[in-house]
Amino acid sequence: MGWLLLAIAILTEVFATISLKLATDGNKRWYIAVVSGYLVAFSLLAVALTLGLPIGIAYGVWAATGVALTAILGRVLFKDPLTGTMLAGIGLIIAGVFLVELGH
Repeated sequence: MGWLLLAIAILTEVFATISLKLATDGNKRWYIAVVSGYLVAFSLLAVALTLGLPIGIAYGVWAATGVALTAILGRVLFKDPLTGTMLAGIGLIIAGVFLVELGH
């Protein structure tokens, strides 16, 4: 159950971050989604931790997945740059999280 909550927390955090971009592009109503999204995301992360997920693993997966998804969605939704170097960095992040989990 902790992993499921962590996955939902990550998706909610990414939604909040994308909403932040939309809010700063002129539609201030998106700030409601930003604040509520971050509140839900951090609350779900907290519950996942109380269910026994180690903080190093949970936060590593959270951060890495959030960075990767946000970069990819930024490219798709806003035509942000996503270069080969950036993709290699995302790959290294994924590999790093895998190694942290493997070492657990």
